[in-house]
Order: sequence, then C-alpha cells, then structure tokens
Amino acid sequence: MLYIVAYDIPNDRRRTKVHKALCGFGAWTQYSLFECFLDARELVRLRARLDDLLEPDEDSVRIYPLCQACQKSVETIGSPAPKESVTFIM
Repeated sequence: MLYIVAYDIPNDRRRTKVHKALCGFGAWTQYSLFECFLDARELVRLRARLDDLLEPDEDSVRIYPLCQACQKSVETIGSPAPKESVTFIM
C-alpha cells in the first residue's frame, strides 16, 4: 500500500535523523514528504523507528494511507506520479 508520510520537526538534528530513516522506506518527493510503498511489516518497522527518533511534545509525523483507487486519483503537477519501485534479482 502507498503511504504518504509528512513531518514537521523543529529540531534540525532530529529532522535530519527522521529524513535519513525515511529514506530507507520510501522516496523523498517534497521538502518534508515521502511516498512509501509498505507492507504491514514494513509499516510496523517504520512506526517503531519513528518512535525511537521523535519527541512527541515537539514533533509531528502524519502517515496517510492511499488505497489503489485513491492512488489512481492522485493528480501530480510538475513531477512524476508515485510508482512502486520494481527490483529484479537475477
């Protein structure tokens, strides 16, 4: 499933750590926004990783799930629409 992950973190060091962590889960598409294709296990791992990095009183992370029907309705202006990456192992 495609998840949109948006974050607002005022601390530069924590924001950098969150950004680097999210790079391991999806594509950085805008300043504080990632598009992540995750299965249930990966989503649990992502949440656990974020729990380790965030200060709940100061930081905000929102994870929006997009079903396949919603993905087809995404309108993108100025950059490619989100696509799940494909890996070939030979």
